Amino acid sequence: MRTPLILSALLLVLTVALAGGGSDAHAAPAPLFPQAVLEPTRFSALPGWAGDDHLKALATFRRSCAVLARKPDLVNPPRRVFTALRPICARAARLPKRPGEAAARKFFEREFRPYTITALDKPDGFLTGYYEPEVEGSRTRSDVFATPLYARPRDLIIETPPGGGPPTNKSGAFREVDGQRLPYFDRAAIEDGALGGRAEVVAWIRDPADAFFAHIQGSVRVRLPDGEVLRLNYDGHNGQPYTPIGRLLIERGLVPREKMSMDAIRGYIAAHPDEGRDLMRQNRSYVFFRIARELTAEDGAVGAQGLPLTAGRSLAVDKAIHVYGTPIFLDAELPTGPDGASQPFERLMIAQDTGSAIIGPARGDIFFGAGREAGTIAGRVQHPGRFIVLLPRALDPARARVPLPRPRPAIPAALSETR
Repeated sequence: MRTPLILSALLLVLTVALAGGGSDAHAAPAPLFPQAVLEPTRFSALPGWAGDDHLKALATFRRSCAVLARKPDLVNPPRRVFTALRPICARAARLPKRPGEAAARKFFEREFRPYTITALDKPDGFLTGYYEPEVEGSRTRSDVFATPLYARPRDLIIETPPGGGPPTNKSGAFREVDGQRLPYFDRAAIEDGALGGRAEVVAWIRDPADAFFAHIQGSVRVRLPDGEVLRLNYDGHNGQPYTPIGRLLIERGLVPREKMSMDAIRGYIAAHPDEGRDLMRQNRSYVFFRIARELTAEDGAVGAQGLPLTAGRSLAVDKAIHVYGTPIFLDAELPTGPDGASQPFERLMIAQDTGSAIIGPARGDIFFGAGREAGTIAGRVQHPGRFIVLLPRALDPARARVPLPRPRPAIPAALSETR
């Protein structure tokens, strides 16, 4: 039951406010998760925990650990979760290469404590899905393959985020003309030829809608006529605002909200090519790609943590709140069964990616893999879910301040194409 914990959190908020907002240098540590409520639970109380594949979760966690060991946190000083994960990663590295299912489960139960996490102003979490498209294409233009996927333009300037760190898909992007910085070209301008010779084409594909969805997903596999697969990954964006076209279809009464999915969007574009082209151009955002030569055909897309994602185990999260590498257990009913049938999704995930629409402590995007089938499943997912974050046992959430709540943007429903 959450009510007592929420009341305690609100009392703590009031205490902080009366004390001047916690500005005293000797106040409690900053909150582990801003704008969130943590409720302790037990592993034995998690639906599906005992039957999960902890070996797969451990393998995914170890991949994140390799990055945690060699790279600093996204912020300086590093967050306490980041610092606490590093010694756990060292102990994970000392486990046998194939420790067995029981040992993998025991590892997570020994090293972490589970806490249900929710936003202060929302009782439930929210889940969507994403995938890596696979399309046919060519290195050269032809009558069949005439839609370009561009490399990063030579004149594109992407801002460094405040506080440092690598640029993100929320960073501003510009071009310089006569010593002045101007907004970079939007989607319509680029499609009309504004890039000129500023960018190379990394691949030509058949369908403009496939290019559009590749931009949204941030990666794509291009299968060439000789069978070779080009792995293309995100390498920058134009800095223009992202508009979910699923929302436009709903607002215009063209697709009912309850029937909105990625397949519904594709179906509308295919049935109405001219209107579909104009609809896609309403999304001014545009993404550029690089050939990921370090990836094999078996590797997943590269996430924001900088490593290949694992289908069904990698989770995109709000990186301003969660630390990459954090284990998060999901408890939800999702349409992942045959013909979209609902079934339990009770699985230990690892935070390894992010997205511009992933905002909040209990907001996640599940990576479902590559290809059309994965895309169909991912496009159906827009559902509530329970988020249980596994915190290192060295941390004590009770010592963390709870910040005063601020208004939060509503998470749009039925926008399965949003990343």
